[in-house]
Amino acid sequence: MLAVTPATAATFDGEWNVRIASTNTACGGATVQIGINNGQVASPNGMMTASGRVADDGGINVTVSSGVKRAIGSGHLTATSGSGTWRGTMCTGTWTAQRI
Repeated sequence: MLAVTPATAATFDGEWNVRIASTNTACGGATVQIGINNGQVASPNGMMTASGRVADDGGINVTVSSGVKRAIGSGHLTATSGSGTWRGTMCTGTWTAQRI
């Protein structure tokens, strides 16, 4: 388990817009909002749930669910942006994030 110190975790705290793109056009894409508080990922949106953790170095692992759909993502955040990859049951793709 990764240890996140409060001072480091606060670097990533706040609201983020995450743009999700798929390599398969049938899977589409979306923009979702997530929140990070003390290194913990959560979603302020009742339509989906997000959970995960941001490590001291900005590495992020997250799971996003909406109904029966579920995706697992990983990547890296800086103080203002981030990017990575995700995979679901039938789709894969990339994501980019911007701090709001």
